[in-house]
Amino acid sequence: MGRWEPGARGRLAKAALELFAEQGFEATTTAEVAKLAGLTERTFFRHFADKREALFYGMEGTGELLVRAIADAPPTATPMEAVDAALHTVGAIIQEYPERARLLDAAVSAHPELKERELIKLAELAATMAGALRDRGVGEPAASLTADAGMAVYRVAFARWTSEPGEPDLPGMLRESMAELRGMLAA
Repeated sequence: MGRWEPGARGRLAKAALELFAEQGFEATTTAEVAKLAGLTERTFFRHFADKREALFYGMEGTGELLVRAIADAPPTATPMEAVDAALHTVGAIIQEYPERARLLDAAVSAHPELKERELIKLAELAATMAGALRDRGVGEPAASLTADAGMAVYRVAFARWTSEPGEPDLPGMLRESMAELRGMLAA
């Protein structure tokens, strides 16, 4: 693929994930990523500040997507139903790219610094969902508890989905995990 072809940012991110899975995050250089993508290292740095940015490429709009899905939930939806709808929306998008999700999970799981970054990102997404719930009129601590419970559901379902390569239905796993949580809370 030539340097002039479109999608350089996406090609770089894909190459980075492949190399991180094959060699590990620390052992992979930006020059290797660029070479695999058919680009120069200079081009890499025009698109990404560092390897972490390439690894987490595409996740920038997740918070906005969650907020929009919570806002779009029916007015009669409970806070947990609104969070469930938001997680289903995000899960459906992630499910479209199972190989990318699994490679990302493998790279993150193998590197403590990346795991820490992921946990911080999940906490930020929970805070974003709590804000969206407050915008719907949900008070505290209910908004924060619901958002944090939603993120716990997401983490459990995502871990199950990535560990079962033949499983195609992340939104279904999210719904199952949410139902399990509701059942435990009702008991």
